[in-house]
Amino acid sequence: MSEKKLEIIAEPGKTSFSTRRVVDAPRSLVFECFTKCEHLKRWIGPRSLTMVSCETDLRVGGRYRQVFQTPNGEVAFSGEFREVTPPSRVVRTFIFEPMPDAEALETLELMEANGQTTITTTTVHKTVENRDGHVNSGVDKGMAEGYTRLDELLASLMQPR
Repeated sequence: MSEKKLEIIAEPGKTSFSTRRVVDAPRSLVFECFTKCEHLKRWIGPRSLTMVSCETDLRVGGRYRQVFQTPNGEVAFSGEFREVTPPSRVVRTFIFEPMPDAEALETLELMEANGQTTITTTTVHKTVENRDGHVNSGVDKGMAEGYTRLDELLASLMQPR
């Protein structure tokens, strides 16, 4: 069993940050959990949020949109897929809709070894200020809780039926 710690790498003065997390599942299944709405609705973000809408057109040029119910109303994230290489890589734009001018480019990379998959995301912002705002928004807590939920989902999907 691997250590279930989310690693966030954010060097001062850079416009990008990366995250890394290991899960006990094959990367083909992890890829599905990152790209199919039926799975995304069950694990993305903290438990205090509910994904009320999910649209994904998983192809280069295709768009995605995820809407969450928060205690203060709805909030949405959206973007366009730039690269889709199953089961190892997805590159997409990332827009927090209340701040459309702060679009970022997000890369998901999945590497499998010994029955585990290392999930690495790299998010590149246009400015250091936008990157710092993203990093300091509580993304660490939301992602950590989301990855705990992903562990639970992966375990349930790998159970014999």
